[in-house]
Amino acid sequence: MTRAYYSNTIKNFLHDSNNDILGQLARHHNHALEDLQRNAWLKQIDILKNTLQYFEKDGYIFFEFAIPRMGKRVDNIIIIDDSVFIIEFKVGSITYDNYAIEQVLDYAVDLKNFHEGSHDNKLFPFLIATEANPVNNKVEILDEKLFNPLLVNKDTILENIKACLTYSNTNKIDPLLWANAIYKPTPTIIEAAQALYKGHNVKEISRSDAGAINLSITTEKINEIIEYSKSNNLKSICFITGVPGAGKTLAGLNIANERMNIDENEHAVFLSGNGPLVEVLREALTRDEVSNAKENGKRLTKREAAIKSHAFIQNIHHFRDDALINDKAPIEKVVVFDEAQRAWDKKQTSNFMQRKKGQDNFNVSEPYFLIEVMNRHADWCTIICLIGGGQEINVGEAGLEEWISSLKNNFFEWNVFYSNLIIEDKNYLKNNDLKQWLKENAKAEENLHLSVSVRSFRSEKLSEFIHSVLDINLLKSKEIYKQYIKNHYPIKITRNFEKAKQWIKGKTLGSERNGVVASSGAYRLRPYAINVKSKIDAPIWFLNGKNDVRSSCFHEEIATEFDIQGLELDWICVCWDGDFYLKNNEWIYRKFKGTKWQNIHKEITKNYLLNAYRVLLTRARQGMIIFIPYGSKEDKTRLPEYYDATFKYLKEIGIEEV
Repeated sequence: MTRAYYSNTIKNFLHDSNNDILGQLARHHNHALEDLQRNAWLKQIDILKNTLQYFEKDGYIFFEFAIPRMGKRVDNIIIIDDSVFIIEFKVGSITYDNYAIEQVLDYAVDLKNFHEGSHDNKLFPFLIATEANPVNNKVEILDEKLFNPLLVNKDTILENIKACLTYSNTNKIDPLLWANAIYKPTPTIIEAAQALYKGHNVKEISRSDAGAINLSITTEKINEIIEYSKSNNLKSICFITGVPGAGKTLAGLNIANERMNIDENEHAVFLSGNGPLVEVLREALTRDEVSNAKENGKRLTKREAAIKSHAFIQNIHHFRDDALINDKAPIEKVVVFDEAQRAWDKKQTSNFMQRKKGQDNFNVSEPYFLIEVMNRHADWCTIICLIGGGQEINVGEAGLEEWISSLKNNFFEWNVFYSNLIIEDKNYLKNNDLKQWLKENAKAEENLHLSVSVRSFRSEKLSEFIHSVLDINLLKSKEIYKQYIKNHYPIKITRNFEKAKQWIKGKTLGSERNGVVASSGAYRLRPYAINVKSKIDAPIWFLNGKNDVRSSCFHEEIATEFDIQGLELDWICVCWDGDFYLKNNEWIYRKFKGTKWQNIHKEITKNYLLNAYRVLLTRARQGMIIFIPYGSKEDKTRLPEYYDATFKYLKEIGIEEV
């Protein structure tokens, strides 16, 4: 990927002809060059040449500098001394629109978070609405060395640059080293889906440093298996495992997207039983398609855009129901099952089929049936299962064991590929007989496990930290927190819900999102207006603007583990109730029924609750605050003892109170 369409010293930029500069910009432009874009570039060049003569002896300029995570390019980057100016032009605009202010701030935040050359340098976002009235700007720091966006017109650029340079010191940025510094983008799953859908490669939008197992390597391995199956008329199944936030869904979306484009007769689909994830991704892709069409002067209805996005991402239960109607092989040869550990066991599937589908004789598990559907192909096919360890959160979710058991007992002619973590980590597979069968009949592939969390890009150890916290391993939790979390990934605790909400609001920059989450069993948080019984509309909660009372950022509606599994926010408030609390150094597992708590005795139900908190505590990309109320001695359902020991434990780990 070309980092910038045009780059040069300011001195050379001033001497280059406008046509030469325009020619370089046009050569790198991937789309047909419209007059609107051409004229906008020419206007930018004129304005910047008039402005930057003052800096002819020093400085560097970039046009159309790539912001890979967002799949976009910032209009200009100007480097002078130790300062980086991030510039978004709105040529002809007479207003400083809020969306444009947020856009240029997003670019600056992206550079600060993901571009190593920008981590320790001053970043000044400029919105240039060329025909707008002048604004009396105040240069002030927003976060560390990131400054508040400045609003300027074509005549006030120079004075504002000079005002920013009063903050300079004697250091100078080497612009070429800066431009070529390592970029480690970690897109949200929504951003990733949008970028892949537009045709970007996973290499462009994902980190590629040696410290992480590269998503592209996993994709290459899967494509290798698919091609091998295709060439030899074989049926194969691959299990991609990974820690929470490691990019399993991103890998799955990338594979489905790539295979759709390789062979029009091959057909690939991304399937998920996670209803909120399917709804949010479909809606995000649909909105993005309509918006892109509008930007390009084309008319596309939301209904038309939705047809395409619904074909790319489907609900696994609809896929299953279609296969019930007839016994033919599906059109898809490559199927990606997201969160395959959540597929239903035999009891849950049979019960559902009897109640909802009138299928009285349906007596197989969902994994068995889904493999059987793909087994109908006469030649070849490939199933890719994305598996999260310790992520089963609902009654009847079979986990990995049902997939392996179905293969072992019924589909032994299939080629099975897995990572060694399935054998080694108890969170994936507990049955020793199935482990032994895998060792003897399947092939281990090291690149099928994603071991590094890229969701919480501030600290790759977040998943391991939460794992040790839930294991009540105080020593290990303290060690990981002190070494990897404290100075990198903000985690706070509080007894005050209002303070918690203000904390995440204060941390949120630009279009970043925040929200409040709680366990689906947290019934006794209602005195704080936290009502987990009230169902959110997932696409609205995750996608709508901050001023929409139904959005996550408004904090009136609360998401549970069922709503947020597989998705994420930048900043999260996790609300902790008495359904899961510490007593005598052991977790107490409870459910609220009627007017009182009841203890949970079944191990599998305890695991669901433990995993619910694991999901909630690993959903924040940038940081979280945990709200644990004081409780009330007057309310036997909210006694202080249900909260105090948990709060004390987290504080003992080293987490600071707000």
